[in-house]
Amino acid sequence: MRCYVHRGPSLEGAQQLSEMDPMLAELRSMHAHRPLWNALKRTLDIVGSAALLVLTSPVFLLAAVLVKLTSPGPVLFRQVRVGYMARPFTMLKFRTMYVDNDPALHRQYVTDFIKSGGDLQPSERREAPFKIDNDPRTTSIGHLLRRTSMDELPQLWNVLKGDMSLVGPRPPIAYELEQYRAWHWRRVLEAKPGLTGLWQVTGRSSTTFDEMVRLDLRYARTKSLWLDLKILLATPRAVITGRGAR
Repeated sequence: MRCYVHRGPSLEGAQQLSEMDPMLAELRSMHAHRPLWNALKRTLDIVGSAALLVLTSPVFLLAAVLVKLTSPGPVLFRQVRVGYMARPFTMLKFRTMYVDNDPALHRQYVTDFIKSGGDLQPSERREAPFKIDNDPRTTSIGHLLRRTSMDELPQLWNVLKGDMSLVGPRPPIAYELEQYRAWHWRRVLEAKPGLTGLWQVTGRSSTTFDEMVRLDLRYARTKSLWLDLKILLATPRAVITGRGAR
């Protein structure tokens, strides 16, 4: 199975900020002093992702066949995202776009979305905050995979590896960070990115970017397995009703 690698813009800015930011020493210390929480959450991630990989294996096979048959190119799409403590990692998804598409359209859309605080006019509302409706770069099967969030399933490998968690903030693309204000940065510093999260299950098209960040920070500071379980249980309904996406 081949993978299409989209590296995107350089992560040097994110790496430099992660090395210089005075919050990091404090946050690393706080993380080190929560060994029980860290162990419990990692255990949930390993057990949960392994079980889901087994249970969804028929869906993996079906999605892979559909992607391969409906457009030329690899089945998997790999993209560098910014993770916990601003560390870059490679995130996996099923490919939903044509190969060699121009990322400028999405970059401009995300820039406008973040700069506005994500508070779009009713006519500009979209199915998912970081995905463009009727995106011409998306394949025919890609629309279905996105609408059902099936394109996110390969991220279970990221969870199993430890790059991501089952629950956490959405991992941003490097160029999104260029539009962040200082307080936005805490969402990539305080929690490991997740497959699903608090804002994904509480609202999608009606959630502004600033509100997403506030919900991410609220989740990061709550540190509760009960909250994780509530979010995980609410995720299937959010997917079925068309809420929550990457």
